[in-house]
Amino acid sequence: MESEDRPRKMRKLSPDMNGSAERDDLDQDGLNSEPAAVEGSDQKSLPIPSEVIPAEAGEVDDREVPLSKSQQKRLRKKAEWEAKREDRKVIRKEKVQAKRERKREAKEQALAEGRPIQVPKQQTHQRAVQLPVTFLIDCDFDDLMRDGERISLASQVTRCYSDNRHAPYRAHLTICSFTGKLRERFDTVLTQNYKGWRGVRTFDTNFSDVAEKAKEWMSAEDQGNKMAGVFEKYADIDDEAKQRLKDEGEVVYLSSEADEDLMELKPYSTYIIGGLVDKNREKGICYKRARKAGIRTAKLPIGEFMEMQSRKVLATNHVNEIMIKWLECGDWGEAFVKVIPKRKGGKLKGGEKDEDSAVANENGAEQRDEAEDDGKAVASD
Repeated sequence: MESEDRPRKMRKLSPDMNGSAERDDLDQDGLNSEPAAVEGSDQKSLPIPSEVIPAEAGEVDDREVPLSKSQQKRLRKKAEWEAKREDRKVIRKEKVQAKRERKREAKEQALAEGRPIQVPKQQTHQRAVQLPVTFLIDCDFDDLMRDGERISLASQVTRCYSDNRHAPYRAHLTICSFTGKLRERFDTVLTQNYKGWRGVRTFDTNFSDVAEKAKEWMSAEDQGNKMAGVFEKYADIDDEAKQRLKDEGEVVYLSSEADEDLMELKPYSTYIIGGLVDKNREKGICYKRARKAGIRTAKLPIGEFMEMQSRKVLATNHVNEIMIKWLECGDWGEAFVKVIPKRKGGKLKGGEKDEDSAVANENGAEQRDEAEDDGKAVASD
């Protein structure tokens, strides 16, 4: 029985038995015929696959990804804006011509009446003065933000640069933990515009390390660091007193959860602003980070000067702008009135100004913010 179950060896074919011819016939038959069905199985013979033609390079699927309503709205606004470009040019030209005509008529009337012609004084712009103080934006919250929030933060950081650049008294504006998707957005969508920002430093390291480096550039004579504006009272101090000021320079992390109010900004000091847009999901995170690092915390004295109808939490660019205004005027109340948005419902305590007049300047600033956000959002879609 065992011998019958064993498979028998196949007999070798000799070269003269036309083996090669048989193999050729088999090969030819195998190429030209359909494969035979296996005996005793239900599997049907498969058809020979048709020839696959590769797609031409550059061919794109006709199916398009549908746009969201907000994207459609932005594209529609952009198209309307572009369509009216020539009309705007005509309107601007007409306004210029009308202005020239009014000036000419006023000049002729003054000559006819024998009145002296008033020559308009040319506006003089004060040259910006660099003060020995640092505003540090901490961007180490990249993993806590959504894509839309990163877009908002990028706009706020850009606004911080613009406000500081146009201020009569500037701080050393610095960005730390400048990494992750926020950095990627600046490098791609915003085309690395931050590399052209004069007077702005960016670092990959955290706020503690950068705060130590800030002491060097605030003390360097070739970095400006003039005692002007609110710091003018320190302009005539001797070298010994100046060194004491440098030694007393502080590092403060601004947080609305802090118990202490920040009543003044001091020279040779660094004030850290949390670069976070999270719709209040991560409450107190800046305060906790500062306490863990052993850094003093304080909040802007909004409650001392303003009556608010909403929370006293401000955007990154608003905190930066308030401190810039304080460097100019030395008055927190005036700085708050000029910067805090109208939607916050704030008004000066004990003052006669109502909230409409108090935030008149902010209305124009908010419109610029909205236009800037819309333009950047379109570029990102």
